[in-house]
Amino acid sequence: MLLKDLIKDLDTVDIKGSVDINIDDINYDSRKLKKDSLFICIKGFSLNGHEFISGAIEKGSTAFLVEEDVYIQGYTFIRVEDTRKAMAKISSNFYKNPTEELNLIGVTGTNGKTTITHLIKEVLEYNNQKTGLIGTIKNVIGDKEIVASRTTPESVELQGYFREMLNKNINNCAMEVSSHSLELKRVDECEFKFGIFTNLTEEHLDFHADLDEYRRAKEKLFHKTTLGNIINLDDDGGKKIYESIKNLKTPIITYAIEEEADIMAKDIKIYSSGIEYKLITPKYQMDIKTPIPGRFSVYNSLAVIALCYLMDIPKETIDESLQNTNGVSGRFESVDTDKGFSVIIDYAHTPDALENVLKTAKEFVKGNIITVFGCGGDRDKTKRPLMGKISQEYSDYTVITSDNPRTEIPEDIANDILKGIDTSNYKVILDRKEAIQHAIDKAESGDVVIIAGKGHEDYQVIGKEKIHFDDKEVVKEILGEE
Repeated sequence: MLLKDLIKDLDTVDIKGSVDINIDDINYDSRKLKKDSLFICIKGFSLNGHEFISGAIEKGSTAFLVEEDVYIQGYTFIRVEDTRKAMAKISSNFYKNPTEELNLIGVTGTNGKTTITHLIKEVLEYNNQKTGLIGTIKNVIGDKEIVASRTTPESVELQGYFREMLNKNINNCAMEVSSHSLELKRVDECEFKFGIFTNLTEEHLDFHADLDEYRRAKEKLFHKTTLGNIINLDDDGGKKIYESIKNLKTPIITYAIEEEADIMAKDIKIYSSGIEYKLITPKYQMDIKTPIPGRFSVYNSLAVIALCYLMDIPKETIDESLQNTNGVSGRFESVDTDKGFSVIIDYAHTPDALENVLKTAKEFVKGNIITVFGCGGDRDKTKRPLMGKISQEYSDYTVITSDNPRTEIPEDIANDILKGIDTSNYKVILDRKEAIQHAIDKAESGDVVIIAGKGHEDYQVIGKEKIHFDDKEVVKEILGEE
């Protein structure tokens, strides 16, 4: 593609060099550059892409997108105010604006994004509609699966994935949209057909100044949609977003259990094996069953049903798909055991998510709840005592351990958690494997062991080293040894 076409409609400060040159690739990572590529210089949190220009030239880059006033004779430099914002526009141009053709469904909120996007994919494919997936665990394009490094990829990868989906005749994509991606302009130039809001709780306050700023970041998604916005009215954040966007041209459909909404669940029954409820919609009512327990599963399924309602998916398809779902790895995932007690692994790493998981377990446990959890290092510290308090309130015994301590001292993280605990029904074991072993050794018939925080993750980040660690593998190993 000619550079002049690549930068079409881009707001530029200055252009030095020829734009009548061919560009075969674009990238912001100098290690991945190819011959005749455009290198996008991003100022990150720890690195400045402008410092890698000479290395990019050695790799074969002929053009550069920059914020700083820099120029090297013989190359083209395009200066803009914000290279992140410009990168989204250039990426969309390079891949021929794929979201104009794609039925892109964005899901945002603190909790529930992963489960909802997986359920959307299952329901649409049950209705014979090929659907891609962009999310926390993996990105799925037909038979191709790419392990995700972040919830929402950078715009270069994102637009490339969308074009690849269309090339494979995949016309739908269910996508998790993080607040980071909205603030850092990764999803600029994405035309979302539908947006879904799940809930808003304490999370990422190391990145956002406060909960209001966090909510406003999430709200940006609903200004990017064209066919429908779907909002949880039982959530305070959802109510505020609804009030803010209700006068937009994009139609809104609401869902709730408590508040009056367009899509509602009544007569809810929660079992260890799943949930049942009566679904109320403006056009029909029906009984819903799905094999994922918990009140949060009611909300997740309502969000999916609201989308299907807007997309005119037959109610029979919705019913059959939800009944036959396999759930999501690391989301309230039960590990088989013949010991008389249950072991459940969940990704819960926020106060709200942990409370939901423990409340769900409390609804069916016959014995005690034993909870193993920690908190991530170099992340929001305010949630640590909150999670300690929640575990104390809903668990009979808590084992405080390490999650991903990163560069923080694990003992310091544990001490922050302990600020929310004022009883003695806990033990601190920083080695995560030993902590899980202790919880399982303590469990008796009828008990439930909840291992929270890492879910699908198969690693721990200790210092700056990433080591293999899989909660499910560890549990199976311990149970096998016993």
